[in-house]
Amino acid sequence: MAGIGFELRRLLRSDTLSGTVAAYSYAGIISAGPLVLSMVGVVLVGLMSLTHIQPQAVLMQFQVSVTYLIASSVIVTGLIQLAFTRHLSDRLFAGDPHAVMPSLNAVSLVTTVVLGGMGLVLSQTLFAAQPLAYRWLMWIGFVLLGNLWIVVLFLTSVKQYRAILGVFCAGYSLTVVCAVLLGRFGLTGLLGGFVIGHTALLLGFTVIVARNYRTTTWLSWAVFVPRNLRLSLVGVGLCFGLGIWIDKLMFWAWPATGMVIIGPLRAAPLYDLPVLLSYLCVIPGMAVFLLRIETDFAEAYSGFFDAVRDGGTLRQISSSRVSMVRSVRTGLYEIFKVQAVVTLLVFAFGEDLLRFVGVPSAWQPLLRIDVISAGLQVLLLGVLNVLFYLDRRRDVLLLTALLLVLNAAFTGISLHYGPVLYGYGFALALLCVVGLGMHRLWRRLGALEYDTYMGKRA
Repeated sequence: MAGIGFELRRLLRSDTLSGTVAAYSYAGIISAGPLVLSMVGVVLVGLMSLTHIQPQAVLMQFQVSVTYLIASSVIVTGLIQLAFTRHLSDRLFAGDPHAVMPSLNAVSLVTTVVLGGMGLVLSQTLFAAQPLAYRWLMWIGFVLLGNLWIVVLFLTSVKQYRAILGVFCAGYSLTVVCAVLLGRFGLTGLLGGFVIGHTALLLGFTVIVARNYRTTTWLSWAVFVPRNLRLSLVGVGLCFGLGIWIDKLMFWAWPATGMVIIGPLRAAPLYDLPVLLSYLCVIPGMAVFLLRIETDFAEAYSGFFDAVRDGGTLRQISSSRVSMVRSVRTGLYEIFKVQAVVTLLVFAFGEDLLRFVGVPSAWQPLLRIDVISAGLQVLLLGVLNVLFYLDRRRDVLLLTALLLVLNAAFTGISLHYGPVLYGYGFALALLCVVGLGMHRLWRRLGALEYDTYMGKRA
């Protein structure tokens, strides 16, 4: 589903500075997606509301509430996201675009019911002591974000990148403006602005998808058929979501680092803000990921399997495989190169960045290791993406499960030994998984012809 990448690459072919900047700007914003841009919005709301929101603790409560909404909705919807993506990709490959909207409607309906039920139970139990307006807004935000992650799966298959960028800009501008204007009503106003902006974002993306995939059928439950659901993809979605968030959850729960913010919600300010800043630094790497892995490799991949299906000669097939390997190496190297430059800039100007956001410079070592971790995470996404193209779901499941286990184990060790090791658990876990992923990827690519004709499917 790399259609938008091919559209953006046309800007690169203009061979002008403006075209190159435009292509990478579009790719960076679109590939960062609501997950990173929501964090940017939260930071902007905090910076723009510092002078007129009292007490300041309200801003902390807002930021922590939104962080929990993002984390919980990503983890829960991870159970269906990859299985849904695979089903849609299969339908599009089979020339059946009319199955897209009915499947989206069915998954959105199930997501709304499941997340709505979970949110209702939590609002009446763990959050029972909180004001009614806060509980309702958290409930609505939880359902909104869950549906947003589902709709965003379509963005790379829709070629209208200017419309997508326009919706991103309009939605997040509305989020920030509404949150700042309604901030005088305290935490309820801030959350209300967040909900309003993300409602507009969800509606905008839904309209774009509906215009590109017209159909007369309303619902299709085919994605939930066991043979289409693919339990390995369900496991990958759950393990990856937990694997990325488990260190944050552990820091929030650890008595020495976590603190109660509102109701049952805890946070670890010492750890959270450097992590947030580090994720803002992955946008250049994500742009390269979209333009290289999702275009150059996708094109080489199509060339290889077209040669296989059309009865190409051994020379043609081998040449196509070499092109695939070259595109993978080039893509991963460019991701590494770009993130290395970003990391060096953070090493050089990290103290100024922390001073700008009002954080003590003593947090600079943690920011540095978090930026390295964020870069490794982008590399891991590239490796997993190629393995998905090769349909090596067992390899991906192994890598994501290992990420979850290692991140939990190494983070536990770092918490035990104190601040000097904070952040190293996540970085070391990612380094191990990326190393193993690279090894398995090169082995799979080296035996691609044999696996294609003789190997068993993952």
